[in-house]
Amino acid sequence: MSEGKMKIAIAGGSGRMGRMLIETCLGEPDMELAAVFDRPGGAFIGRDAGEMIGQQTGVLITDDMPAAIAACDCVIDFTLPAGTMSHLAEAERQGKAIVIGTTGLSAEEKARVAQAAENIPVVFAPNMAVGVNAVFKLLEVAAQILNEGYDIEVIEAHHRFKVDSPSGTALRMGEIVARELGRDLDECAIYGREGVTGVRDDQTIGFSTIRGGDVIGDHTVLFAGMGERIEITHKSGGRVSYARGALRGARYLKGRQNGLFDMQDVLGLR
Repeated sequence: MSEGKMKIAIAGGSGRMGRMLIETCLGEPDMELAAVFDRPGGAFIGRDAGEMIGQQTGVLITDDMPAAIAACDCVIDFTLPAGTMSHLAEAERQGKAIVIGTTGLSAEEKARVAQAAENIPVVFAPNMAVGVNAVFKLLEVAAQILNEGYDIEVIEAHHRFKVDSPSGTALRMGEIVARELGRDLDECAIYGREGVTGVRDDQTIGFSTIRGGDVIGDHTVLFAGMGERIEITHKSGGRVSYARGALRGARYLKGRQNGLFDMQDVLGLR
């Protein structure tokens, strides 16, 4: 990586998260917005990357993904799985670091991320917000204490445009709780209930999903016992928390040659 300011390339620059990443990166004194790229044929190709947030950056949004990655030290990607896999392959080819916040990746795609991390440094996390990652840690402790006599439900809400369900954050919460309880989430998760479902199996972890309006992201893990309920909740008021976390992840990768990391590593919560 280059000396001085860390050079950042942002994938999907015309999207909601891409715009927030551009704005946040421009406010970081130790970082330089080196490139912004988007899918070929996008309406914003050739326009200033700051136009959508009322700024002039001198960086034009391009559809030349390899050239954009060549201009940076680290790529930040919050796009869609197919695009992320393409960007990951190019980052690996060029030996560039990458921060991946894309959700909805398949098991095979996650394995591909891990494979690439043998050659380049990667931060891959379902949620980059510092507060959410604090909640992940709290869930470890809660599951250890509330390990008997409590039914567990994960409830999440997002805006109407979100394409994957349950959210990557909700799934990660379920994975953490299941791990601490010695369960396999693939075997104990319940993703929907309808009709006469019978008495609740006390080994299951339930998921409820809400999609509507402009909800940025709300997540609650409910531990429901007889006579009491414990709820651990995180509510996002804006995407800036994800952007700040992603840039913190990029800083963590500076000087590293390879390895797969998540925000628990970035925040020193291991």
